[in-house]
Amino acid sequence: MSDNNLNTLNTLTNELQARRQKLENIKNRDGVVWKDKFERSHTIINARDLSDNDSVKLAGRVTALRWLGKLMFGRIYDIEGEIQFSMSREELGEENYKFMKANVDLGDFIGISGVLYHTTAGELTVKVDNYTILGKALRPLPEKYHGLTDTEARYRQRYLDVISNPETRKVLLGRFKMMQYWRDFMNQSGFLEIETPVLQNVASGAAAKPFTTHHNALDTDFQLRISPELFLKEAIAAGFDRVYEVAKDFRNEGMDAMHLQEFSMVEWYAAYWDYKDNIKFTWDLIQTLLQKCRGTLQIEYQGTLLDFSKYAMMDYTAEMDKLFGCSILDFDDVNVLKQFLIDKGMFTAEDLEDLKSIPTLIDWVYKRKIRENIIQPTFLYNYPTYMVPLARHNDDDDRRLDMFQLLACGAEICKGYSELVNPIQQLNAFEEQAKNIANGDEEAFNPDNDYVRAMEHGFPPISGVGLGVDRLASIIFNQPTLRDVILFPMMK
Repeated sequence: MSDNNLNTLNTLTNELQARRQKLENIKNRDGVVWKDKFERSHTIINARDLSDNDSVKLAGRVTALRWLGKLMFGRIYDIEGEIQFSMSREELGEENYKFMKANVDLGDFIGISGVLYHTTAGELTVKVDNYTILGKALRPLPEKYHGLTDTEARYRQRYLDVISNPETRKVLLGRFKMMQYWRDFMNQSGFLEIETPVLQNVASGAAAKPFTTHHNALDTDFQLRISPELFLKEAIAAGFDRVYEVAKDFRNEGMDAMHLQEFSMVEWYAAYWDYKDNIKFTWDLIQTLLQKCRGTLQIEYQGTLLDFSKYAMMDYTAEMDKLFGCSILDFDDVNVLKQFLIDKGMFTAEDLEDLKSIPTLIDWVYKRKIRENIIQPTFLYNYPTYMVPLARHNDDDDRRLDMFQLLACGAEICKGYSELVNPIQQLNAFEEQAKNIANGDEEAFNPDNDYVRAMEHGFPPISGVGLGVDRLASIIFNQPTLRDVILFPMMK
């Protein structure tokens, strides 16, 4: 161990011992160190709307202390802000003032009462006439001026990151308020929030590999849902015309800046809508969230200015046809398609070796040749039928889907479509997916016969959308990874 690390460890050990002694001092005086409650008159943010000489009772974590002889200044914190307080030996009395100085540290929770005033520097401050120690922190907060800077420590001890890094606090508070605004928008638009199972016999509704777990009481394996889609559409069939769910989904796939195995989605479904209705609804929702969260439709994301006052439309099939130099709808053999791409010099055989089906291969090519170049908000539409087995076939061309995706900065924000409500077509699509699974495609859709049976009882016209909460939040709040907008991200 280096001398610097040894000195740091010794300093920490001394501080822990000192705080333990202060704990005993508080216990001897108050009887109880960690108090059971404190009656606040206001939150910190509400106190900031009051006037000088108004009385307040506030509480929070101590984040600053500065002693100036017979006078001290400090700050208390909660998630929405900080406020300065002052104490004087004259106001508190000699004993209380000395006890505060000797036993309260940064990180402790205190309650204060007093009146508001502005200092000569113009800062709103509470002149304290009484204080209560509400809880002792036995470990110190991160160093004041540098905060918590180690990336893994930031994610693993997120509470310290929130306390010490104002940017983290702002982003995470913004993300949770975004969800309040989102729910308000859905509720005001006539949607009902419902719940669907996380443990499912068959995890379907997306092209993804599920997690598997064992149910001891039933002695049966279940899968964690990859999407709530099928259950939400069954709710539509039951008569709930407009439904949505804020869902935790799980996909046992690779992890990178824009993909996590556990993530949040909002999915919504409306009876009697088509995909064009949902394009308009989705755009209205995103613009509303931007205005609520950022106050503007022009935002910067990782150095790029995004303009959400307008969007472009891109024909997926036409764009892929242009790339291929022929119609992608004509391919029906994955090996023929692989050889075509190799002959054109687009990829090597090694690149394509693990791709086992036409939809997986087409999507793989699109993500590497087209998606990354889509910067400004763009709705893609007109997809091949084989891409999504749950989407409605176009009435004029059975080889195409009534489907869309919204992208910005090369990232998929949402996917939506007119839903397939024809049980005969749905069964055929699931049978095709079963073949892809048999051929080794781990990301093919899992067929769900119970869902087909529900559809045979009759579905109305439906359109639905799935929108990634974490990804949208990362764009709105200009964060480079999904972990930066998740309060407690998954860690190894």
